[in-house]
Amino acid sequence: MGPIEWNVDPEIAKLFGTFPLKYYGILFVLGLLLGYEVVKRIYKSENISVENLEKLSTYLFIGILVGARLGHCLFYDFAYFSEHPLEIFLPFQIVDGNWHFTGFAGLASHGGSIGAILAIIIYSLRSKTSLLWILDRVAIGAPVTGAFIRFGNFMNSEIYGKPTQGNYGVIFMKDDLIPRHPTQLYEAFSYLMIFGLLWYLYKKTNVKNNQGVIFGVLLATLFSARLLLEVFKENQVAFEDGMTLNMGQLLSIPFILIGIALIIIGTKKIKFTN
Repeated sequence: MGPIEWNVDPEIAKLFGTFPLKYYGILFVLGLLLGYEVVKRIYKSENISVENLEKLSTYLFIGILVGARLGHCLFYDFAYFSEHPLEIFLPFQIVDGNWHFTGFAGLASHGGSIGAILAIIIYSLRSKTSLLWILDRVAIGAPVTGAFIRFGNFMNSEIYGKPTQGNYGVIFMKDDLIPRHPTQLYEAFSYLMIFGLLWYLYKKTNVKNNQGVIFGVLLATLFSARLLLEVFKENQVAFEDGMTLNMGQLLSIPFILIGIALIIIGTKKIKFTN
C-alpha cells in the first residue's frame, strides 16, 4: 500500500459570497463543544451546578482564542506583527491600504494553553473556587479539544511532517508530491489516548481527591507527546532551522516540568478501586 494522496479543499463554501467557511473552524468549535460536554458530565456526577461551568466556559473561550492568537504572533511571527499590530486582533490583512479578509490565520497551541490557564486563574479568583480543582476537571476535556484542532490542521494540509523517505505516509498535494508524516494525526490520536488515560484515572482511582495530579498528568503527557512528535514535523518558521530544539519543543519543556512537579506533590495517597 502506497502513500495516501490528500487534496481536500479546506474551504467548504463562502458565506454571503465573501466569508470562507472552513473545516478547521468547524472542527475547532466542535472540539470546544465536545470538551465542554466531557467536563459537564463530570460536574453533574459531582453534583456541581452546570451554571458554574457555563460561566467558566466564557472565560475559557476568550482565553483560548486570545492566547492562541498572541502565542502565534509573539512566538512564531513577531517580526511581522510588531510592524502590523492591528492584524493581531483583526481578521484582515492590510495591503497597500486595502483590507483583505483572512480570518485569524495563525493560532499557537502553547499560547492557547497559557490563555486557558490564565482564564481559569481569573475565574477561580472571582468565583472563590479552588484553582487546582477546576484545572483537574477541565484537564480531562482539554485533550479532546486539542485532538479536533489537529484534525482541523490536517484538513488544512498544514503543520505536516517531514518526508518519510519511503513509499508510505501522506502526500499533501496542495504543497508538493512528497510522502510525509501526517503529524497532525499523530498528535490528534495521542491526545485521544491521553484523554482515555485521564478518564481512567478519574473514574478508577481516588486521584481526584489529590488536587493537581490530573492536571499534572495532562501537562506531562500531552507536552511530552508534543516534544517527541516535533522530531517528525517540519519547522513552521525559517528561524527554527538553526535551532537544536524548535520553538514547539522549547515551549513544551516548562509545561512538562510543571506537570511532573504537580504529580510528585500530589501522588501520596492515590488508591485504585475495583
